[in-house]
Amino acid sequence: MFKKVHIRLTLLCTGITTIIMIIMSCSYLYVSEKNLYRNQMYSFRNDMNTISTNLEQQSVITMEWLSKMESQGNYTFFLLDNGIPFLYNTLAASSEKSVLLEECLNHYHQTILIDTDNSSSLSPYVSYHTESEFISPALEKKFFYSVLILRRNSSNLQVIVLSSLNKLEQQIEQQRYLFLFIDLITIFLLAVFSWIFTGILLKPIMENQKKQVQFVSSASHELRTPLAVILSSAECCQEADSDKKSGFLNTIISEGMRMKALIDDMLTLSGSDNHRFSIEPVPTEIDTLVMNSYEAFDPLAKERQLSLSVELPEESLPLCTCDKNRISQVLSILLHNAISYTPASGRIKLSLDYRKDHFFISVSDNGIGIPDKDKKKIFDRFYRAEKARSTKGHFGLGLSIANEIIKSHYGNLSVKDSPEGGALFIVELPKK
Repeated sequence: MFKKVHIRLTLLCTGITTIIMIIMSCSYLYVSEKNLYRNQMYSFRNDMNTISTNLEQQSVITMEWLSKMESQGNYTFFLLDNGIPFLYNTLAASSEKSVLLEECLNHYHQTILIDTDNSSSLSPYVSYHTESEFISPALEKKFFYSVLILRRNSSNLQVIVLSSLNKLEQQIEQQRYLFLFIDLITIFLLAVFSWIFTGILLKPIMENQKKQVQFVSSASHELRTPLAVILSSAECCQEADSDKKSGFLNTIISEGMRMKALIDDMLTLSGSDNHRFSIEPVPTEIDTLVMNSYEAFDPLAKERQLSLSVELPEESLPLCTCDKNRISQVLSILLHNAISYTPASGRIKLSLDYRKDHFFISVSDNGIGIPDKDKKKIFDRFYRAEKARSTKGHFGLGLSIANEIIKSHYGNLSVKDSPEGGALFIVELPKK
């Protein structure tokens, strides 16, 4: 399922970005090509102004001058004297040039000549020229087309000038191919980036899904054991005499209470996942709360032949804005774990410190400790170290609940090795 989602998200991100990039590229190319054509036309018109001025100043137009102008500007000249082509047009004319001459004459007689019917209004020795775009039907090529008309007394000189747009079109074509290549490379990089980026986005969801599957599997396993004991005791209770029934009933009650405790813990974590974790912060004397936890667990520690001590600051402490019932629950979880996993004659220390507007509550022991490979996992649900797997009464949810409670207080719960060889849990709580 996640693989399909990963692929679809990658295609979606790549597709949207590609469409935007193509639109921007086409817009840029459109504006760029338009500017190239316009600049080329401006340059062509300036050249025509210069050529027109030179023709006005010359009384004789030589073939040498025409050849020089054609080679310098990459132009093609066709000259007409009162509509009759010059001899220059037929000398060394290629088939392509001959076709161009015929097409230009047709174009001239159909369009330009009509516009100059009223050229009688032009003064003697005054030139007139116009520029446009010309497409050769036979050669399928584009040109800038200009007609220069010089009126000298009763003589009209017509000069048709063509400027090939092959170089301009080649430049535009190269620019298009360059943009196509850049776009393809960019699309490929976008696809790779989108694949990596969507994979990073999906990773927490995949991990959460994996944890949910593990949670359901672990919960089923934990519930199956007491349920099997209850069913077995119930069957035995049916056949047992009155003296033995009380023992089986006590077993049923005990296992039922274990199931209830497990379900309560699961509901607590479920409320945290759904952001329905009930927290009622009030100003609390945190040192009194720590002392109450010590007094509550001191009898159990003595029963297990353990030494439980408490250390509180001598100076007066400010009030801590927290949910005192929830913080007491955290301390109960930590102290119960310490008592459960510390061997007889062991020592457990509960201490409180206050630094930089933060309260630090620590629970340390000299018990079996926690391996480094397990330190990052002990706050996961249903996770228990190997040495504690067979201990009844521990489902691997206590530390998860404690961690969620501290997070809801914007604090931090951490673990490290105790100087005495066991485990050291540190609860950090902000003053407010």
